Amino acid sequence: MRLMRVGPAGAERPVAALDDDTFVDLGRLTGDIDGAFLAGGGPDRVREAVAAGALPRFDPAGKRIGAPVARPGAVICIGMNYAAHAAESGAAPPEHPVIFFKTPNTVVGPNDAVLLPRGSSKVDWEVELTVVIGRRARYLDSPDDAAGVIAGYAISNDVSERTFQIEVSGGQWSKGKCCETFNPMGPWLVTPDEVGDPQALRLRSWVNGEPRQDSSTADMIFGVHHLIWSLSQYLVLEPGDIVNTGTPQGVALSGRFPYLTAGDVVTMSIDGLGTMEQRIQPAG
Repeated sequence: MRLMRVGPAGAERPVAALDDDTFVDLGRLTGDIDGAFLAGGGPDRVREAVAAGALPRFDPAGKRIGAPVARPGAVICIGMNYAAHAAESGAAPPEHPVIFFKTPNTVVGPNDAVLLPRGSSKVDWEVELTVVIGRRARYLDSPDDAAGVIAGYAISNDVSERTFQIEVSGGQWSKGKCCETFNPMGPWLVTPDEVGDPQALRLRSWVNGEPRQDSSTADMIFGVHHLIWSLSQYLVLEPGDIVNTGTPQGVALSGRFPYLTAGDVVTMSIDGLGTMEQRIQPAG
């Protein structure tokens, strides 16, 4: 199942995409796709309502697509989780997952503009597989338990300003990660039954149509289930939280490509999760 939110920012409607051409309005079941909806068995209720023919059709044509989860309580990110990306960043592969956070208000729609922060000069792209939490996860016993707390998956662009992140960081990364619009996400929340093995997905990114990243989640240092289990040993994951699982090689930080400038267009895709595209423009 593919869940999405459609409409103006702050006034999105919950929608399910049954296929590429058929959409249904979920307003009879929920006011939004959020942590409460996911924790309350929302996806199962949608399946039942669809099977019963109880939901009206919806036409998303010409309408803005919002992030597929409303108001995430936390945006948890994993750094250097692909060996080749760690190498291009000049770092050894980590022995334990590297964790950092973004503020939840960085999350925007998959096709919304990315704003260049004032004073920025090194804005970078990072395609990532994002995990959306569906049940509270606290001290999971093993990675095998992680599948039971995952509501689904989406694409995120973990946009980063490298000068802020590295050169004026003060010792941590948040300055370069928390600028407004720095976490486009979507276009859908795809449930695990449709995604299959999360370690067998191709990730790609392009800038102005030119290839940048092309890898597979099979190259993760720490797999999705290991990450969710590991995180649960240090913090409590709540329904609606999102976890960005790291980016593969092919970013501007490598020195092989220029950083983003106004007018650039970034496109990203992950197998089975769709495609999203952002235009880069100056912050007002």
